[in-house]
Amino acid sequence: MAKLDILRYPDPKLQTVAKPVQEIDARIRTLVADMLETMYDSNGIGLAATQVNVHERVVVMDVSENRNEPMVLINPTITWMSAERIKGEEGCLSVPGIYDGVERAAAIKVTAQDVEGQPQEIEADGLLAVCVQHELDHLMGKVFVEYLSILKRGRIKTKLLKALRDGE
Repeated sequence: MAKLDILRYPDPKLQTVAKPVQEIDARIRTLVADMLETMYDSNGIGLAATQVNVHERVVVMDVSENRNEPMVLINPTITWMSAERIKGEEGCLSVPGIYDGVERAAAIKVTAQDVEGQPQEIEADGLLAVCVQHELDHLMGKVFVEYLSILKRGRIKTKLLKALRDGE
């Protein structure tokens, strides 16, 4: 396993729309293992392949309290969203140190394949539903700060570019 480099906003590669995984093989299983290691090492609860500059529809997550229940979604698709909305503070490994409120569906259903290629359907609410929606946004080339005002986005971009220049 290897820790992967995480792209940082406003890197334009984060805007790339991910393509479906054609075959779940050793390369994809290695990618999943590396993404899980990277996510855990970075204290994240989710990571999309887009964030590590692999533009395929792969997501890893673990919202469990003990950080011991990894989930893998390959070629995920949201099939249902509740009309009820919740707004919560979100952060992102690609936007370090920035947290802000984003409104999302309170509950969702998602279909995907697991790391063995088996189909799965997951019903999620609360933090898991938010995490799935956040990570699937990445697969569509969208970062959570795009839900914020233009003014806030500009401030975040300036702050992160300055941190990058300063070597943080």
